[in-house]
Amino acid sequence: MIKIKTPMTTEKIKDLKSGDQVLLSGVIYTARDQGHKRLVDMINNKEALPFDIENQIIYYVGPAPAKPGEIIGSAGPTTSYRMDDLTIPLLQKGLKGMIGKGKRADKVIDAIVKYEGIYFAAIGGAGALIANCITKSEIIAFEDLGSEALRRLEIKDLPLTVVIDSKGNDLYKIAQKQYKR
Repeated sequence: MIKIKTPMTTEKIKDLKSGDQVLLSGVIYTARDQGHKRLVDMINNKEALPFDIENQIIYYVGPAPAKPGEIIGSAGPTTSYRMDDLTIPLLQKGLKGMIGKGKRADKVIDAIVKYEGIYFAAIGGAGALIANCITKSEIIAFEDLGSEALRRLEIKDLPLTVVIDSKGNDLYKIAQKQYKR
């Protein structure tokens, strides 16, 4: 396992390869469909974003409400392709990484290469386990979206897999070719 701390810089990304297993620690942000739409609308309207997006990671998650005494509820990944039409403007503004599950559109893979980003997969169905890696959670914008509000998370040793590296190597495509041999 490769241990990485945020912020996610080009220097940290360039040596990661599709298939690498990492433990991520530091600060990440959450956003899903509606949060992405609002962020892109803000970019299009030349408004300041609610956080400095440069060198940051967005986790596609809508966590369950926290039980009493807990930091956050179950926090499993959302299917990533739902954000594909709204991802490129965020990469253009400096977003470096995304965490989710599932495939990405070719145009998103091309943008990951162009803007030297990275796409990680979190373990689907392991939301309660993932929640244990979250040490702090605070809503920073779009509170009216409920579970889809924009959050700032502090995480420790969140287990992830590099799916699409900065060179465009896609683990889903690589694994299919290996399987079909």
